[in-house]
Amino acid sequence: MQEAVAAFLAQLADSGRVSPATLAAYGDDLGRFAAFLQNHGIDGLEQVDRAILRAFIMNERARGVGVRSLRRRFAALRALYRHGQRQTPQLQNPALDFPIPKEEHPLPDWLAVDQAQALMLAGPTPDSFLLRRDQAILELLYSSALRVSELVGLDLGDLDRREGSVRVTGKGQKVRLVPVGKPALLALDRYLELRRELAQEGEAAVFINRSGRRMSVRSVQDRVERAGRARLGQHLHPHTLRHSAASHFLQSAGDLRAVQEYLGHAGIGTTAIYTHLDYQQLAKVYDKNHPRAKQPSPPLPPKQGAS
Repeated sequence: MQEAVAAFLAQLADSGRVSPATLAAYGDDLGRFAAFLQNHGIDGLEQVDRAILRAFIMNERARGVGVRSLRRRFAALRALYRHGQRQTPQLQNPALDFPIPKEEHPLPDWLAVDQAQALMLAGPTPDSFLLRRDQAILELLYSSALRVSELVGLDLGDLDRREGSVRVTGKGQKVRLVPVGKPALLALDRYLELRRELAQEGEAAVFINRSGRRMSVRSVQDRVERAGRARLGQHLHPHTLRHSAASHFLQSAGDLRAVQEYLGHAGIGTTAIYTHLDYQQLAKVYDKNHPRAKQPSPPLPPKQGAS
């Protein structure tokens, strides 16, 4: 791998098409990529696929690398592969059209796993319609990573208790099926027992207010904020639970495409903001599942001039 990088940089320098500053930047970018591959027992461009590129992004983001620098790294990678394809036409270029965020986005607020677990503990508050409803709201927002508008738009017919799923209408009226965890299903069952007694005739909404009508977005935001203050001692917005669910899912699975489907994002570039997560968890998944991860890492090359 390092030989391929060195040959590419030498050819680029001889061509005179790039400035010394660009050449130095490409050398640094490709050097970091080569070191990443070496640490994972990968020694050839032909062994790199898009999953490895995603892992590289997560590694760089965990190191604090910004989007602008990431885009430059991938420009260097695409150029390296074009150079390699001139020698080996059958070489595939996994960096081609690889989705990179177009601009720097602030990282979303999200809860740590233990905070999310603490939030779901209802505490000693007396059982009531409001308690059951609010608990079901919290559980479903976190379990299924719903937008608050998606939650208030849910109708009873959207719930599939047997399959453990919910049909969600998202942005652009795009419909997706999302799994619902067992704690959320139990919380929904307990809430729906009391909902039947209060709902106005013909009201299809899953979540209703004390007047028996569909809750508003503002009402849900207020109830989530109250729960955050009471249980965590902090401000809490429904979108924080969506971000937390996505973050924890990606942390465990390391599958950005699955998270994209889970969230209902039109493009994976939007989902890429979650690559700020702990890279160590992804590394564990990689080491367990990738066939090359089980290969011993090659020894570091000797420094120039070393005997």
